[in-house]
Amino acid sequence: MIYIKTEEEISLLRQSALLVGKTLAEVAKVLKPGVTTLYLDKIAEEYIRDNGGEPAFKGYEGYPSTLCVSLNDKVVHGIPNNYIVKDGDIVSVDCGVKLNGYYGDYAYTFAIGNVKKEVKYLLNRTKQSLYKGIEMAVDGNHVGDIGYAIQKYVESFGYSVVRDLVGHGIGTTLHEEPLIPNYGKRGRGEKLKERMVICIEPMINLGKKNVIQENDGWTVRTLDGKPSAHFEHQIVVRKNKAEVISTFKFLEEVISLQPEILS
Repeated sequence: MIYIKTEEEISLLRQSALLVGKTLAEVAKVLKPGVTTLYLDKIAEEYIRDNGGEPAFKGYEGYPSTLCVSLNDKVVHGIPNNYIVKDGDIVSVDCGVKLNGYYGDYAYTFAIGNVKKEVKYLLNRTKQSLYKGIEMAVDGNHVGDIGYAIQKYVESFGYSVVRDLVGHGIGTTLHEEPLIPNYGKRGRGEKLKERMVICIEPMINLGKKNVIQENDGWTVRTLDGKPSAHFEHQIVVRKNKAEVISTFKFLEEVISLQPEILS
């Protein structure tokens, strides 16, 4: 069932999304070579709880952590552990919170230090594809219009779209209908209606689209071992232009202060 939100509900969702954005900025402040992904998780959980929220992912279907931290060839759902972040890594950080009964959920992929040029292009273009998808998230369009815009853009560079994982609706539960694939055909799929709240999250591979789940039951990585990028925004479908209620502002301010480490 698809839920159309009231403006009051959207206001609460904005607050949840804001807490995610500020949490990602706290993570960015400590994200550098030498830190463990487990430490990033600790920082995030403390910040969320200190600001009145709950980690949305922790305990969700048995997931053990606050963040999903996925490096290099890991696509999504990487479990924080004792891995030490290294110069040249790319680090996708996906964060979810529950605040006042409503969920916030989005992700950003960071480049650490001296990342290969072709991988930086992958990150930049994956992020750009997210905005291409957002442009299509208006009343009267279809889910397929979002996926088509993302797919057309990234495939023009020879990248591939992960098929096994998709975006989703969000509200009083973390994952709601409709599903939002990052591929598709124009005019196909669920019709978008004003005040639907959805998460658009392209997961784009430098190599082939095929992925595999690791033995931990969560981590998804590329089958060919090539890098993957992941960016996600939380948006409200509106009549003429989608409203982005998530924000990269705070984390990108942190990046701007230490460009030699983060980009």
